[in-house]
Amino acid sequence: MASARVGAEGDLRLIALIGRGDLQAFETLYRRYEPRLTRFLHNVVRQPHIIEEVLDDTLMVVWDRANNFKGESKLSTWIFAIAYRKAMKALRRYDEPMEDFGAETRQSADANPEEEYGHKRLHNLLRIAMQSLSPDHRAVVDLTYFHDLGYREIAEIMDCPVDTVKTRMFYARRHLKKCLEGELPDWI
Repeated sequence: MASARVGAEGDLRLIALIGRGDLQAFETLYRRYEPRLTRFLHNVVRQPHIIEEVLDDTLMVVWDRANNFKGESKLSTWIFAIAYRKAMKALRRYDEPMEDFGAETRQSADANPEEEYGHKRLHNLLRIAMQSLSPDHRAVVDLTYFHDLGYREIAEIMDCPVDTVKTRMFYARRHLKKCLEGELPDWI
């Protein structure tokens, strides 16, 4: 918990410096958030050609509007909310889905062949199941399980009531369970 508090305090210091036009503080914040935002956007957008554009648009808003951050939420919540809205806007502009064919061939350097096969099979099953979810349902699942955010923060990011987030999570879990039924227990 102490490291999370230190990280949050560091984020607040960085956003204050960015609000004063400190480019070095922006570069530090960019490096800190770029991997998390890229992963989040990849899971929500699922169109590689859009991810970088949305990431850049998101961080430009952070640069341009750093003074608008009032501290009513965590900085990460504010940034993820911007990213989510930019992603939804981009999805409305681009309706041509693109598959990331390279994702299936990427290998972990740490896993042995048997583990790699099991991870690859599990990953493929989850990827296929996640693709069948709507962008809103994917966002809820991603923010919950990969970014450890609570329903209130997710509701703030997605600009919807907490009950809507809970409902989306319920239906997403039910759908994923149904898609993975009979397959997943063999590999866990």
